[in-house]
Amino acid sequence: MERKKLIHEADELMKDYCNDCFLYKQNKEDIGKRNAHRFCISQCTVGIKLREYGERLTGTYKEKK
Repeated sequence: MERKKLIHEADELMKDYCNDCFLYKQNKEDIGKRNAHRFCISQCTVGIKLREYGERLTGTYKEKK
Protein backbone atom coordinates (compact mmCIF):
# COMPACT_ATOMS: atom_id res chain seq x y z
CA MET A 1 0.00 0.00 0.00
CA GLU A 2 2.93 2.36 0.66
CA ARG A 3 3.97 2.14 -2.99
CA LYS A 4 0.52 3.06 -4.24
CA LYS A 5 0.37 6.02 -1.83
CA LEU A 6 3.78 7.32 -3.01
CA ILE A 7 2.74 7.10 -6.65
CA HIS A 8 -0.51 8.93 -5.91
CA GLU A 9 1.29 11.69 -3.98
CA ALA A 10 3.87 12.14 -6.75
CA ASP A 11 1.09 12.34 -9.33
CA GLU A 12 -0.75 14.97 -7.28
CA LEU A 13 2.42 17.05 -6.90
CA MET A 14 3.02 16.98 -10.64
CA LYS A 15 -0.59 17.91 -11.43
CA ASP A 16 -0.63 20.77 -8.93
CA TYR A 17 2.80 22.29 -9.50
CA CYS A 18 4.59 20.97 -12.59
CA ASN A 19 1.90 21.21 -15.26
CA ASP A 20 2.06 24.67 -16.81
CA CYS A 21 5.04 25.64 -14.63
CA PHE A 22 6.18 29.12 -15.66
CA LEU A 23 9.70 28.59 -14.35
CA TYR A 24 10.21 25.43 -16.42
CA LYS A 25 8.89 27.11 -19.57
CA GLN A 26 11.11 30.14 -19.08
CA ASN A 27 14.20 28.04 -18.31
CA LYS A 28 13.50 25.90 -21.37
CA GLU A 29 13.59 29.01 -23.55
CA ASP A 30 16.64 30.51 -21.83
CA ILE A 31 18.89 27.52 -21.12
CA GLY A 32 17.36 24.65 -23.10
CA LYS A 33 15.17 21.66 -22.32
CA ARG A 34 17.89 19.50 -20.79
CA ASN A 35 19.13 22.17 -18.39
CA ALA A 36 15.57 23.20 -17.50
CA HIS A 37 14.85 19.59 -16.54
CA ARG A 38 18.09 19.43 -14.56
CA PHE A 39 17.05 22.60 -12.70
CA CYS A 40 13.68 21.06 -11.82
CA ILE A 41 15.22 17.87 -10.48
CA SER A 42 18.10 19.40 -8.54
CA GLN A 43 16.96 22.85 -7.38
CA CYS A 44 13.16 23.10 -7.44
CA THR A 45 11.58 22.06 -4.13
CA VAL A 46 8.85 20.12 -5.92
CA GLY A 47 11.40 18.34 -8.11
CA ILE A 48 13.47 17.40 -5.09
CA LYS A 49 10.37 15.94 -3.43
CA LEU A 50 9.53 13.99 -6.60
CA ARG A 51 13.07 12.64 -6.74
CA GLU A 52 12.72 11.53 -3.10
CA TYR A 53 9.50 9.67 -3.96
CA GLY A 54 11.29 7.98 -6.86
CA GLU A 55 14.15 6.93 -4.60
CA ARG A 56 11.69 5.49 -2.09
CA LEU A 57 9.94 3.55 -4.85
CA THR A 58 13.21 2.08 -6.14
CA GLY A 59 14.60 1.40 -2.68
CA THR A 60 17.60 3.73 -3.01
CA TYR A 61 16.36 6.37 -0.56
CA LYS A 62 18.69 7.23 2.31
CA GLU A 63 17.50 9.31 5.26
CA LYS A 64 19.13 12.71 5.46
CA LYS A 65 20.67 13.56 8.81
